Amino acid sequence: MSATGTAAPPTLSTGRRIAGVGLATGSGVLVAVQSRINGELGVRLADGIAAAVVSFGLGLLILLVLVPVTPGGRRGLAALRGALRTGALRPWQCLGGVCGAFLVATQGLTIGALGVAVFTVAVVAGQSGSSLLVDRAGIGPTGRQAVTPNRLVGAVLTVLAVLLAVGDRLGDPGALALALLPLAAGIGIAWQQAVNGRVRAAADSAMTATLVNFAVGTVALLATFAVDVAVRGRPAGGFPSEPWLYVGGPIGIVFIALAAALVRFTGVLLLGLATIAGQIVGAVLLDVVLPTAASHPGLNTLLGAALTLVAVLVAALSPPRRA
Repeated sequence: MSATGTAAPPTLSTGRRIAGVGLATGSGVLVAVQSRINGELGVRLADGIAAAVVSFGLGLLILLVLVPVTPGGRRGLAALRGALRTGALRPWQCLGGVCGAFLVATQGLTIGALGVAVFTVAVVAGQSGSSLLVDRAGIGPTGRQAVTPNRLVGAVLTVLAVLLAVGDRLGDPGALALALLPLAAGIGIAWQQAVNGRVRAAADSAMTATLVNFAVGTVALLATFAVDVAVRGRPAGGFPSEPWLYVGGPIGIVFIALAAALVRFTGVLLLGLATIAGQIVGAVLLDVVLPTAASHPGLNTLLGAALTLVAVLVAALSPPRRA
């Protein structure tokens, strides 16, 4: 127990940290795929908020069935209620889903115009700096993490890498203005990962933490959608028939569950950098293999993706130090 009476943060062994980096990188690839799916759904529906509601809502329906029927899920819900009742978990720490909802909404609103790569650079710019601050403040389950030189260099290299990857698009003033939305979403991601990790620790269940995330996010999106309909009217587009356009929610379940489970071994910054590496690789592959009108992959994009992986490696090899 720590001096404050709370459980001490888990020890971050090198093996678990490296394994966590690998899994987080894979989950980042899933985020890039989800971004493309939700962006296309937003274009088809002609409403990015409606696309986000569909994505989050389907994920919530799956979790509402899955969590209560599993023993671990039921134990997690009971533990979560107990933690909230005793004050071990604060209600505001359950609001990470609001940031996730905002990220998914920006996917539907901006990717059709920006492309996956430019969307990713904006998210990365916000997430990298925010992760350093969140770790330093000790919001995540690993406690306060010192800003070591390697971690700082890794964060800076990541931003430089994604700037290199999409530098040919950053001269477009319209793209820069639109990129402010995913920039803000990236700032929120670090906080979301930190508090979701707290919920996972309190419930001892990543799936329970994911259910809380999707429930809060869906409520936030429904409220936003109601305002959107009141102001602009119902979405002009119809629901597409292709099944793959509706798997963004299930992909989000996998990503949120992995992040909630891994953050205690990696810390928020390293989790974010590894996820970013996966996002960049996934975004490059999507823009090369399945290009859209907004896709402009080139040599700089490939070099930027490689530099991102180097940045993550630099940060991953730095032994964590308590602040």
